[in-house]
Amino acid sequence: MPESQLAEYRSAQVDPPDFDRFWADTLEASRRHPLAPELRRVDAGLATLDVYDLTFAGYAGERIKAWLRVPAGTTAVLPTIVQFHGYGRGRGDAIENLLWASAGYAHLELDTRGQAWSGSRGSTPDLTGSGPQVPGFLTRGIDARESYYYRRLIVDAVRLVDAVAELPLTDATRVLVTGISQGGGLALAVAGLVPGLAAVAARVPFLCDFPRAILITDHDPYKEIADYLSWYRGKADAVLRTLSYFDGVNFIKRATAPVWLSAALMDPICPPSTVFAAFNAYDGPKEIAVWPYNGHEGGGVDDEQTVLDIARRSIAAGAPGSLDYAS
Repeated sequence: MPESQLAEYRSAQVDPPDFDRFWADTLEASRRHPLAPELRRVDAGLATLDVYDLTFAGYAGERIKAWLRVPAGTTAVLPTIVQFHGYGRGRGDAIENLLWASAGYAHLELDTRGQAWSGSRGSTPDLTGSGPQVPGFLTRGIDARESYYYRRLIVDAVRLVDAVAELPLTDATRVLVTGISQGGGLALAVAGLVPGLAAVAARVPFLCDFPRAILITDHDPYKEIADYLSWYRGKADAVLRTLSYFDGVNFIKRATAPVWLSAALMDPICPPSTVFAAFNAYDGPKEIAVWPYNGHEGGGVDDEQTVLDIARRSIAAGAPGSLDYAS
């Protein structure tokens, strides 16, 4: 699809009439469990940063891990970056991912339950089983919205943002959520479920426009769903109904914060039309960076620089709502 058509493209994704009730009930059930955040200082051997191992209550009160990194010696609350990771990645090790705290922010990094097998380690299990599935996470529990894997993971992400208000070094009035690929999809989900965010930055986001994504790419992870339906041929309607409750297209419609996205026109994993489907569904303040010659890496370090600039203008200066990242 040429870029001129991408700018006009609208997803065929259905917005379920009980979408808001489903998510309100889901979050209410998990919020009955106290967050009970526990911080343990980690001696990471870093002279310029302090690192804390955070444990908190996520979905169904299950204990979830995250890192909190801050500039060394910090005692006051700081504007806060909440980061989610791509498919297969966990929170990694204490000495990884030092950009945000080095830039002066409190940096919370979610450990992705049950993943952490590609590019980084983790320590949070997914305690819920499921029926038949294709290897991976896209079809885990997909027979029903209540059992779907991403219900649990999205709640974990929301609860980590909830924890910002209960931690001693993080500022709940200045929060930017961000991520790449799966992490970008989680950032969009959080944007649709949590009011009061200062900004959202989703790089080549995954989990968007499922009806199109599973038809036009033969790359994993979306191909997991097509593989599943190639065996369970009578389940297509039920699967698509489940996925409609987890689609970034439906979450972003409910966002209130300024949103920045990036899309790569040669991306076979998160096809650009699926990213534009989310972007075009949002009526609020938004920007998109388009990389014509890149694949799933998107803009790489240029995307990172842009998100850093957005953070500087939207939370570091205490001016939530700004997306003006131009120099």
